[in-house]
Amino acid sequence: MLDHASNRPALPPEIARRRTFAIISHPDAGKTTLTEKFLLFGGAIQMAGQVRAKGEARRTRSDFMQMEKDRGISVSASAMSFEYGKYRFNLVDTPGHSDFSEDTYRTLTAVDAAVMVIDGAKGVESQTQKLFEVCRMRDLPILTFCNKMDRESRDTFDIIDEIQENLAIDVTPASWPIGMGREFLGCYDLINDRLELMDRADRNVVAESVKIEGLDDPALADHIPADLLEKLREEVEMARELLPRFDRQAMAEGTLTPIWFGSAINSFGVKELMEGIAGYGPEPQVQTATPREVAPEEGKVTGFVFKVQANMDPKHRDRVAFVRLASGHFKRGMKLTHVRTKKPMAISNPVLFLASDRELAEEAWAGDIMGIPNHGQLRIGDALTEGEALRFTGIPSFAPELLQTCRAGDPLKAKHLEKALMQFAEEGAAKIFKPSFGSGFIVGVVGALQFEVLASRIELEYGLPVRFEASQFTSARWVTGDKAAVDKFINANKQHMAIDNDGDQVFLTRMQWDIDRVVRDYPDVTLSATKEMMV
Repeated sequence: MLDHASNRPALPPEIARRRTFAIISHPDAGKTTLTEKFLLFGGAIQMAGQVRAKGEARRTRSDFMQMEKDRGISVSASAMSFEYGKYRFNLVDTPGHSDFSEDTYRTLTAVDAAVMVIDGAKGVESQTQKLFEVCRMRDLPILTFCNKMDRESRDTFDIIDEIQENLAIDVTPASWPIGMGREFLGCYDLINDRLELMDRADRNVVAESVKIEGLDDPALADHIPADLLEKLREEVEMARELLPRFDRQAMAEGTLTPIWFGSAINSFGVKELMEGIAGYGPEPQVQTATPREVAPEEGKVTGFVFKVQANMDPKHRDRVAFVRLASGHFKRGMKLTHVRTKKPMAISNPVLFLASDRELAEEAWAGDIMGIPNHGQLRIGDALTEGEALRFTGIPSFAPELLQTCRAGDPLKAKHLEKALMQFAEEGAAKIFKPSFGSGFIVGVVGALQFEVLASRIELEYGLPVRFEASQFTSARWVTGDKAAVDKFINANKQHMAIDNDGDQVFLTRMQWDIDRVVRDYPDVTLSATKEMMV
């Protein structure tokens, strides 16, 4: 699809039909509702759940944790695979809330494109901007969906301008809305010259489409009131003059995004977006690794773990590692080498997901996301190959911004608490530091809401009441450098030292002055705020 890769062989048809993408947005833009509609149109579910609905209708598939159901927000990224026409979609729904952004950053390393959802009334919000920056670092192709057009929303040109200004990306409209709020009738499909009309009566029905021969077609007047029709013709003419044309190459490079308008809750515009993903979304791409890149058409199977989820099934203490396959054709029962430990692993019960429901996967191809149940052998960043020592790069781990001391409510259960915390650390839900002095553990997170989530999960999943207390430390930095210099540094700063869950040395700081002092007094020691999840 990209010019500079034209010398690559064509992908096998099974791999070429896969589309692996994530959905990103600010909280409350309607990401989870859109995911539900995807599953509905893909035929994976019979009735779409809604976050805001009551009773049975509220059971959304991608929010499966008790806490998610109670609060109506997504806490953990979830994966779903389903068929749509001749394509196979692998969709990852990410948490929009900034307190869980690390989970989202890591998820974006495992997909080939992102669908950005924007609320028509609010435009580009802060979290959308953050997530977009991550996509930009990875040059991910982006498709935009402007949601909630059935409510009072902003002018279409304003929304497009705001995206262009704030995100510094060209926008080309794939459809154009007709009316808004109560007057919202539907959209005009600019790519295929069709009129899409919204049916407000039944939310689970796909909109009817009317084939139109260009905007001058008299048949338009049968469906659209005269004032709205005039406005539509004006606006589309302006848009065609002012905005760039759709260009596949620019989209693949991440400099242009097509935008669709619609209302996910009314199932409108979703089908057009899905066709857009199928038609214009990228095929599985080459993955960066050391010592070499991995192309999807290679015969040997390789993949990497980008997320670990513990206790997805409350009845069993299970842990599932989410693996993105980078190349090859995987069959159930294959032996793969776990690169970090150099041990072979027979993968006998891999699963494909529909959020918390799963089925055994007999086979999987490059681009797929599969789950491997394990008992703690697999960590984030691990590579699985057919014998070659590869390391996939670029999976980040961030220094926590909030630190609190964690103690068990019952002092006799300290050992159990250690085990529970270690599991969450491997999942990537928090950083756990064991200080060199004193008892208890220091838990580091990116956002305050994570403490609540951790406390509720430790209590629900392990039956351990815990207390989080304020810590004297405010941030943590990983210590690297020459062994002799590091040892000297550790001995001099014992009261500030701790060990993280991987056994790496961490320097805990109270204020910026501590960091400045180290930089001044120990030039051979480096303090880093991120570490790559390396093997």
